[in-house]
Amino acid sequence: RLAEVQNLCIQHNKQLVTYLSMAFGNPYGDEWSPHIVAHWSEKLLNEFGIKILSLSDTIGTSNRENITWLFEKLINEFPDVEFGAHLHTNPASWEEKIESAINSGCVRFDSALRGYGGCPMADDQLMGNMATENPITYLNKKNIKHGLNLEAFNEAMQIAMKIFP
Repeated sequence: RLAEVQNLCIQHNKQLVTYLSMAFGNPYGDEWSPHIVAHWSEKLLNEFGIKILSLSDTIGTSNRENITWLFEKLINEFPDVEFGAHLHTNPASWEEKIESAINSGCVRFDSALRGYGGCPMADDQLMGNMATENPITYLNKKNIKHGLNLEAFNEAMQIAMKIFP
């Protein structure tokens, strides 16, 4: 199926973004390790010509160590691939996760306004999507250029506050 979707993207001049949904842990008790994630990442990149791969933490088990290990390994091995992070987090751990990913060379981040959404398999009720305001705060604090339209973002936040008070 991935090959079919990749071919459609190529035919229509689109770029496929591929996600590994349990890149930082497996809630089902199946065997998991960063080495397994690296193996499947390499397979996807080599066999299908994927150019954007997002490593996803669907249950909030990512940490400084496994974020750093995976992104450094893969970015060094595949410098022509854009790696992204879809990190679930709680209010206490978001900054170390963003910092680890950025320091390891990750330049693409998924997030959700106010952190809404998440995975029902996460053990922690406070665990959810990375709030969009967190990486923006981090980037601004570190004076990292991001090119985001902060006026539009602030408007979106106002709408989100009305929808999700």
